[in-house]
Formats: sequence, C-alpha cells, structure tokens
Amino acid sequence: MGEWWLTELEGDPAYEEVVTPMLLDILRPEPGALYLDLGSGEGRVMRAVQEQGGLVHGVEMNQVLASRSGTIGPTIIARLPHLSFLRPNVYDGAYCVLVLEHVPDHHGFFSAAARVVKSGGTLSLVINHSVWTAPGSTPITDSDGEVLWRAGAYLSEGFSDEPAGEATVRFHHRPISSLLNAAAGSGWSLERMVEIPYHELGDQAGIPRLLAIRWMRQSRT
Repeated sequence: MGEWWLTELEGDPAYEEVVTPMLLDILRPEPGALYLDLGSGEGRVMRAVQEQGGLVHGVEMNQVLASRSGTIGPTIIARLPHLSFLRPNVYDGAYCVLVLEHVPDHHGFFSAAARVVKSGGTLSLVINHSVWTAPGSTPITDSDGEVLWRAGAYLSEGFSDEPAGEATVRFHHRPISSLLNAAAGSGWSLERMVEIPYHELGDQAGIPRLLAIRWMRQSRT
C-alpha cells in the first residue's frame, strides 16, 4: 500500500496546490511549537509545517511511508487511534490530513488526540467532505448531458471500499454532525471550519470537496 501511495502522488499537484495550503491555513503553525502529525504518510505535510517554523513528530502505520517521514522528523509506527505509548499533555497541537476517513473509531481518535495535546492546544483536520464520502454519493449525467450530484446516504454513518492498486481502501463516512459531536465529547472546542469545492466537475463548483476544521483543547478541570 505504501508503494501504491507514493506512485499516486507522483505528478499529482493536488497536495502541493490544495491540500497542504489548506492545512497550513487552518493550523497556522507557530514557530517553535511542537506538533503531532497523525498519519504522517511520506512526510510532505511534516516538511511544510517545519518550513513554517513548527517542530513535528509523526505517527504512521505503514513502514514504507514511515521510513520516508522518519527522514524529515521523528516518526513512530503505530495504528490510529492508539496513542497510549505517548505521554499526555506533550504537544502544542496535532493535525491529521486525509486520514481520519480511514480510521474506524473516530471517537477514539478525538479522545486520543485530546490526551496528548496540552490544554489550550489545537487539533486541525483536513478530510474528504462528508458529502463525498457518503455511500452511494456520485456524479450522474442526465439525458440532457447535465452533470448532477447524488448525495447518497449522507445522514447515516457507513463506509465504502474503493480500489487502490491491487487492493482496496475503506472510507468511513460520518455526517459533519457526528464529527463535531464526537470532538466536543472529547473536550475539543470548535474554532474554525472551511469548505472548498476542489474536484473535476467544473459545472458543479458549488459542491464541497474538502473540509478543514480547527479545534482548541478545553482546559482540564
């Protein structure tokens, strides 16, 4: 899977032109602050945060990708949301880019991140928008050639398996309300949310494609 991901990224401008800038905009890295990259992949986002002056540790489950990100910053091989090996209250912030939709337990994800981030610290997220991840969601073309969007089972949690080379990747769908409620239940206070319509359907530019959210860790009592 790691080799497939590296091949997919070659020549694809989406990360450099859209995804990474979206993360930097929502994260607003502070020089000298220590961040945890949850699902660091090959490390390209880690590098971008470091160029903004942040210090970054990575967590990545794939050994091929972890070996790449390990050349950029310290990287631990682990499967999210399991972060019990990390000390609590260490990081000034954490972020996750196009990974949460592959994590089966989003409640556990928010709780684990809250344990390792300091009070007043932040959690920043970039995901595929829930409108796109709903099972059955897809563009359709009517008899007049107009491209429309079928929303699918948006209001219910579910998943779909998408091809990835010779394997498949599971996308877990959660309505935005499920994400926000899970985060709030773990002590995260919403600060900012951004939606953008990055996709190939030019006449459907009003449909959100990516979602970015920033939370602050509430003070522990």
